[in-house]
Amino acid sequence: MLEVNQLTRKYGEFKAVDGVSFSIGKGEIVGLLGHNGAGKTTIMKMISGFLEPNKGSVKVDGVSLADAPKKIQLGLGYLPENLPIYPEMTVADYLDYAADLKGLQDNDKRAEIKRAVTATEIVEKLSTPIGTLSRGFKQRVGVAQAILGQPKLLILDEPTNGLDPEQTQHMRELICQIAQHATVILSTHIMQEVEAICHRVLMLRAGELVVDAKLEDLKRTNHLVIDTSMSQAEISALKSTDGVTDITLISAINDDKNDVSDIDSYSYRFSLNADAAVKNISAALGQQIFQAGHQIFRLTPEHRDLETLFREVNDSQFHKHSQQEVSHAA
Repeated sequence: MLEVNQLTRKYGEFKAVDGVSFSIGKGEIVGLLGHNGAGKTTIMKMISGFLEPNKGSVKVDGVSLADAPKKIQLGLGYLPENLPIYPEMTVADYLDYAADLKGLQDNDKRAEIKRAVTATEIVEKLSTPIGTLSRGFKQRVGVAQAILGQPKLLILDEPTNGLDPEQTQHMRELICQIAQHATVILSTHIMQEVEAICHRVLMLRAGELVVDAKLEDLKRTNHLVIDTSMSQAEISALKSTDGVTDITLISAINDDKNDVSDIDSYSYRFSLNADAAVKNISAALGQQIFQAGHQIFRLTPEHRDLETLFREVNDSQFHKHSQQEVSHAA
């Protein structure tokens, strides 16, 4: 649906975005992550046609943004981080104006405004001057204008900024609903936001795309965690299993606190080869433990949270080969 190819933007000698390429399909919600200055906003502005690239191209449904900017922009919704709203206008007047800009007319315009204000729960504020609204309501007005016309491509920069927890949950549900018929790019500093609704993550560092992978693949590591009744002396025999490189004890659990010698469960971390078939190794380990007459209380791939991965990506020791390993996980 969206194809970005070698997108580059310079400010003088400084490259804000350097040769970024990716594609996003219909129905995907993709998180765009990076530190301040990494190039996120510049990329979103170029995709929306607000800013021209020095090099590269953007296509939506096979149509080049350079060749047909107005056509693409009519099917695009954009919520910038600092929405240029007019404080003296009422919510109704502002959305009427935004609908005009999107080419909506007559019954279609009225129906779309009604749909947008209902979806963002701002009906009660329609006659209120925007300047008197709270930050959260201003944000919801911004989202309402972005979804007018049921855009094929929706770009959201910090959509839950200023919202309370209940409003945030509602916004997440709305974004997921929109994604049933559109492509969504979500830029945020809130990792929980990405983990809650995104299918895929694009991570930027110093203007370059360093990670492009499915969220589930990013969070997975080459480790298994197994809780079992098998002792340390016995577990060492499993190190010969194909794909296993190391076994370390995480903890030993004693359910009977009055008898410190009675340990009921051990928790182990199994390190695997980078290209290991996790399902096959899990099955092999489980079978060996059962055949040895022991119980398994837990067997699961170890996952890292998104914040940990984000720190790894932006660490100076995160080298090119590591980036490729993560990116190819998709």
